[in-house]
Amino acid sequence: MSRIESKDLTRMAVLARLALGEDEISSMTRDLEQILGYVATLEGLDTEGVPPTAQGFELATPLRADVPETPIDPELAVANAPARQGTAFLVPKVLEEEG
Repeated sequence: MSRIESKDLTRMAVLARLALGEDEISSMTRDLEQILGYVATLEGLDTEGVPPTAQGFELATPLRADVPETPIDPELAVANAPARQGTAFLVPKVLEEEG
């Protein structure tokens, strides 16, 4: 029996606002079923005593000295802005005011 059905994938596509054709839904259903099969295989592995890790080897974290720099001139910062008011960037309103 399949763990994921076309109707489930169709519902997920609607929630994600994806326009999928029947052939895409059919293909993705098969792909997701294979992924779930691989996950089931991994669940069968014995991981007793294996510490959780984010990666299998140490990664160097390059850091620079935390020293203050000379700030950029405000006029230079907005020189190429499409819209500005003084030294401030003007952007379109995205939220309605409450109240």
